[in-house]
Amino acid sequence: MKSLKELYRIGIGPSSSHTIGPRSAAEAYLKRHPEALGFRVTLYGSLAATGKGHLTDYAILQVLGENRTELLWHANIVLPFHPNGMKFEAKAHSGDFVDPWTVYSVGGGALVEEGQQQTDTPDVYELDHLSDIQQWCHERGVSYWGYVTQCEGSEIWDYLEKVWHTMCEAVERGLEHEGVLPGALKLHRKAPDYYIRALGYPSNLQSRALVFAYALAVSEENASGGTIVTAPTCGASGVVPAVLYHLYKTRNFSEKRILHALGTAGIIGNIAKSRGSISGAEAGCQAEVGVACAMAAAAANYLFGGSLATIEYAAEMGLEHHLGMTCDPVCGLVQIPCIERNAHAAARALDANVYANLSDGTHRIQYDKTVEVMKQTGHDLPSLYRETSEGGLAKEFHKE
Repeated sequence: MKSLKELYRIGIGPSSSHTIGPRSAAEAYLKRHPEALGFRVTLYGSLAATGKGHLTDYAILQVLGENRTELLWHANIVLPFHPNGMKFEAKAHSGDFVDPWTVYSVGGGALVEEGQQQTDTPDVYELDHLSDIQQWCHERGVSYWGYVTQCEGSEIWDYLEKVWHTMCEAVERGLEHEGVLPGALKLHRKAPDYYIRALGYPSNLQSRALVFAYALAVSEENASGGTIVTAPTCGASGVVPAVLYHLYKTRNFSEKRILHALGTAGIIGNIAKSRGSISGAEAGCQAEVGVACAMAAAAANYLFGGSLATIEYAAEMGLEHHLGMTCDPVCGLVQIPCIERNAHAAARALDANVYANLSDGTHRIQYDKTVEVMKQTGHDLPSLYRETSEGGLAKEFHKE
């Protein structure tokens, strides 16, 4: 598995697979052909179907240049390796387009060439099953974050501190920003209003209302192109920050413990990314919001003193109860139903934490198996339910 730096990427919204990934690909191709007269970029499958709503064209043209780049959209052509395919070509002095490079944005901003694993950075985690990591930790009497230190070294905590501060800033900006989100939906920001109303609720309702507000705040920042952290993706970036920010503010956990919770969540997300998927275009929203819920549930369970077993149980529940969730963004925007799903997933993560902590950690279905089922379920979903805006809620909206 890769470093947590590859899972927790700090970047600009609204989509890790449709914005961060294509931008990184454009930057890499520009380095290969800095003297090219122009470029031609062909987008396939989901990238073409919802790319304009996700600002894919803006991300690429900002790097390669609007006046010298031709964009071709082929939503009806889905390359076999992954739905998020794109081909870059450079314009030579002869006028011909040369050196075609096909690359795939596989989720979380990561890029992969066909038939390969992600190769831009080395693997740093030898174990990629949670059961094996749990056994490793049990034998040494450490929690999951101890395995993070073992594999990445102490410097990873400096990076996760930066991640944590970026998450906090996204929450706080989102609580202050009012108005309408960009795009055809003209969706009003809700986070500031939810936050103010939450403060007026009695304590038994206030806690849940604040979690909603924090998740909405980050998700709305993402939808407006603000700076967020992929956790594990842009579209699901509100879940983990909402849970950790709320617990940090209300339970007085130290920042060091919060960072260890982020490391714990990172193990959960990394396994899903390595052995399953975190791409809505490949496996539906279960791979984004579902994995984010699992990450947040594990982090919360660690914070409340959960054991290796209950942390695994909380993560499994967070993912299991999102199995089959479709990715059907209305108008191709990361707004409806994405933003609301972040808020509900944050609440579900806290419920999974409580449920797991009430148990002794014994349960039948393991997180590793749930990741496998999530991947297979995603492959079984028809393409219209995998970030193409051709089915589900997206289709019904177009009927109105």
